Amino acid sequence: MNNHSNGEVNCNYITNYNGTIEGKKTLVKQCDEDHHEEDKLSAIEVAYTTILKELGEDPEREGLLKTPLRAAKAMQYFTKGYQETIHDVLNNAMFDENHDEIVIVKDIDVFSLCEHHLVPFFGKVHIGYLPDRKVVGLSKLARIVEIFSRRLQVQERLTKQIALAINEALQPMGVAVVMEASHMCMVMRGVQKMNSRTVTSTMHGIFRDDPKTREEFLALIRK
Repeated sequence: MNNHSNGEVNCNYITNYNGTIEGKKTLVKQCDEDHHEEDKLSAIEVAYTTILKELGEDPEREGLLKTPLRAAKAMQYFTKGYQETIHDVLNNAMFDENHDEIVIVKDIDVFSLCEHHLVPFFGKVHIGYLPDRKVVGLSKLARIVEIFSRRLQVQERLTKQIALAINEALQPMGVAVVMEASHMCMVMRGVQKMNSRTVTSTMHGIFRDDPKTREEFLALIRK
């Protein structure tokens, strides 16, 4: 166990510090990042405590003693996509492949938070792309969905962001994304329509330009 101080921050953690200048820089950077995350978590916890008080609750009662901290950690998890990038996810997962047929991954579970009311919406995402000599590991498509859904979102933008990220990374002949979701802001409040579902789609390249290719994709995700 090492205690490292850079003049402002003290960190206690196990490390394989090798004594090099680069090692010191890495250690200090990690130390600063850890403390920054702790400060953010603490600030969110305080905010939830304030919310409970303003709602008329007693944050000191037994059932709520740890609720602000739990809620803060949950909110950080729900929005962890802000800390992730496409390049991190796709690292070494793209391959040259002479495949010229549509690749589809459908029924990908998606969970996100509506940015208007901070309540969940959830459903399924269907992704298709036509490769141009480059394919990606199938699980990475689900990871791309995770990156953008773990942010404050609206469904229309989320659908488009997923498609644009795949298009930018793979530069395929075309990309198609369809999302179906239930929104708790329509179920738990407002119009309170229990069975309503919202469907959004975005088409790029050959899926937009060629009706036959688009229909093939839509027919396959309906099966």
